[in-house]
Amino acid sequence: MPEKTTISIIKCDVGSLVGHHTVPKPLLDIGEKRLREAQKNGLVNSHYVFHAGDDLELLMVHQKGENNPDIHKLAWDIFQEAAKKAADLKLYGAGQDILKAAFSGNVRGMGPGVAEMEIEERRSDPIVVFAADKTEPGAFNYPIFRIFADPFNTAGLVIDPNMGGGFKFEVLDTVKNKKVVLKCPEEMYELIALIGTPGRYVVSHVWRASDDLICAATSTTRLSLIAGKYVGKDDPVSIVRCQHGLPALGEAVAPFMHSYFVEGWMRGSHWGPLMPVGLKDAKCVAFDGPPRIVALGLQVSHGKIACDDDGTPMISDLFEDPSFDLARREAGEYAVVLRRMGEFDPARLGAEAMEYTTLPKVLEKLKDRFKKA
Repeated sequence: MPEKTTISIIKCDVGSLVGHHTVPKPLLDIGEKRLREAQKNGLVNSHYVFHAGDDLELLMVHQKGENNPDIHKLAWDIFQEAAKKAADLKLYGAGQDILKAAFSGNVRGMGPGVAEMEIEERRSDPIVVFAADKTEPGAFNYPIFRIFADPFNTAGLVIDPNMGGGFKFEVLDTVKNKKVVLKCPEEMYELIALIGTPGRYVVSHVWRASDDLICAATSTTRLSLIAGKYVGKDDPVSIVRCQHGLPALGEAVAPFMHSYFVEGWMRGSHWGPLMPVGLKDAKCVAFDGPPRIVALGLQVSHGKIACDDDGTPMISDLFEDPSFDLARREAGEYAVVLRRMGEFDPARLGAEAMEYTTLPKVLEKLKDRFKKA
């Protein structure tokens, strides 16, 4: 039986240049150096380092399986070293997502976001890695639903007999820490009933119903629930598998041809339009945004990212494409409309979400001044 291949994307806000908008080169260089060493030593087979907004993103392909302590320790050590460098440079928010003092075998629940997928390689395995900034894991609910359950987005659900059986969605209740698996199309309405509340319910995994083939994995870290207060937005990552009885690449990115609204943006306290961008534009500047998302396409081949002749991983910057110009223009227009609202609903998040921001400190100052009406 062939050895399985694991795709891991682990991210962390370790510090940003001038506020919360980008990761400077010295921090990216730390990730590249350490992963190059890990590849030379055989811990990972291939890697790619990039950033989405102010998050350092480590993409690793290896054969150690999901939740491997050596892989997670490698990422943890990189984030610690990068955070120290950020502190030395007096960058903003140095080590912001590092919420625990000591590594305990797995970075889940310690601050960094993780999406992992262990697969048996097919004849060809196209993969899309999504990384978002200034938003939460529930931001992927809408596109994941569109990709794997909506025939108006994914033609394969109608015309590909290998997808006719539908897909199964694992939904995590991030408040009660429980999960449920729902099958589409039979339980589509129940699925929407849950994931239409993205601040609580998050799609964590998707499988093909006919054979339980893993199709998608999304990070579910909720920093505010770990820390008990607002320490930064969760900035999720996701892995989607494509083609050969799964949604085509074009179907996997089609939901982003229009913008849609997500929670997060400035101080994690506002609704904002999600803007799909190429890597060169993955900088969140205006009102710390609008929220951004990047998409990287790659092929998995013999336990590695497929490389060109000089050994460089072949990575396609999928959103660096004029097909997404309309979504970018929409996001810009929606952002201006929402900012006209200032701090009035619906631009600002609802009261329950605001409980995890700094607003309670403001209300605490006023509590004794309230009198019975």
